[in-house]
Amino acid sequence: MSGHRQSELAPFAPTQWSLVHRAGQTDAEARKVSLGLLLQRYLPALRAYLRAQKRFDHEQVEDLLQGFVAEKVVEHNLIAQADRQRGKFRSFLMVALNRYVIDQARRAGAGTRSTECAPVGADAREERVSREAQPSNQFDIAWAQELVAQALARMRRECETSGQIEVWVIFECRVVKPAFDGIEPMPYELLIERFGLQSPILAFNLLTTAKRKFARILRSVAGEYAGDSQRIDQEIDDLRSILSIAGA
Repeated sequence: MSGHRQSELAPFAPTQWSLVHRAGQTDAEARKVSLGLLLQRYLPALRAYLRAQKRFDHEQVEDLLQGFVAEKVVEHNLIAQADRQRGKFRSFLMVALNRYVIDQARRAGAGTRSTECAPVGADAREERVSREAQPSNQFDIAWAQELVAQALARMRRECETSGQIEVWVIFECRVVKPAFDGIEPMPYELLIERFGLQSPILAFNLLTTAKRKFARILRSVAGEYAGDSQRIDQEIDDLRSILSIAGA
């Protein structure tokens, strides 16, 4: 059986809300696997949010994330509190992280004040974190970039396993690198020479195939976050809006 056929028959990746449901269960093994997948999806966005919005350095970011996961996500089973009827899971997660960061800042301030040797900037740091408690675009941008990166990685794997590497390379040279690296799209003449194509029309058709493939995969990835088919279009609209704000 070809790689392309295998990819068509491969089981769908678990949706966000199915993972949330399993991650909130009491069964330790089910929680462990589902939490691992959820954190794999969202930690990059949470990390980027703390760096860009809260302006923490690398060590602070990692300490905060480790504490958040250990204390809130694992020990207090935070995921069990998520309710799909009350909004997006990523918003729920970011609000919880915000509250944790504010709490840690207050604890640090209280600790230094109790020793009567609080550094001058302790109160200012707590005030800054509290003032920035409202959700920002930065987390959504990091989430959108992670979603697109996942879709691109899946597309490349699918092209490689199905023997369509030229579809990926043309897409990468004409769309991906210009969008992410700011370089000029590779001329069709060079692509024709590289793959021994007979005409520019063939190269153009391959690019059209690539765009359709990426759109399908992106929709599939978005569906994993949306949780059901009825919300996929909304998730795609959110993605476009977020990337537009980011200038992407």
